Amino acid sequence: MIFQKRVSRCLLTMATVVTAAAAVAAVSISASRASAAGAPAPPGLGAPGLHVRAGAAAPGPAGTCGYQAAIPADRFQGIPVFDAARAAQPFDVRFITTQGTITVRMLTAKAPCTTFSFRFLASRGYFSKTHCHRLTIQRIYVLQCGDPTGTGAGGPGYAFNDENLAGATYPAGTVAMANAGPDTNGSQFFFTWKDTTLAPNYTPFGTVISGMDVLQKIAAAGDDSQNNPGDGYPNLYTAFRAVKIIPTR
Repeated sequence: MIFQKRVSRCLLTMATVVTAAAAVAAVSISASRASAAGAPAPPGLGAPGLHVRAGAAAPGPAGTCGYQAAIPADRFQGIPVFDAARAAQPFDVRFITTQGTITVRMLTAKAPCTTFSFRFLASRGYFSKTHCHRLTIQRIYVLQCGDPTGTGAGGPGYAFNDENLAGATYPAGTVAMANAGPDTNGSQFFFTWKDTTLAPNYTPFGTVISGMDVLQKIAAAGDDSQNNPGDGYPNLYTAFRAVKIIPTR
């Protein structure tokens, strides 16, 4: 278990992965570097408390979801079992926050495993009454949420594989998974409130279709810089009163 301050410092962390064969691999994940030579790496977007442990992967498209037991298991709701027909059903997510409502169109065709997991958790109330624990306003521009502990180290009790990474970009309004290295997705995710340059390491699974003004209001209030300048807890407290699944056609 990696202990962190309540806001994750992220991706310059170690993710300890334990497979069903009991092999242990320590993976060091470095954030992408700026194009200028010698420029410092921007802060990453990890969920450093997440460690995969032995567990059978649930069946998914070509067996690729890889849902498996992991720690920590905060607000544990079980482990999803992939259903291709249900995963293909389009939906939006309405985040009713203390600062306003944000609506996201989910990319079910491009990220079926991720959107299926998100629906699984949201439909069980996993995200309700949780708050966003990290805001960055320098070099990368994200609001990070999805940790029920509010520490940046929480997770749902399972992990799953990356997807939709080929050519991934993160313009304003992208919703993508935070992680602790390859194939360690859990419950933490982030909104980009401004165009952001990142390596294609974070599964994009949704696009904001309304509520960008809410994200920009939160960003304008700044953060407490407890990690680094421009990287800390949001000054404008942002909690999810409810996270609702809205089926679409």
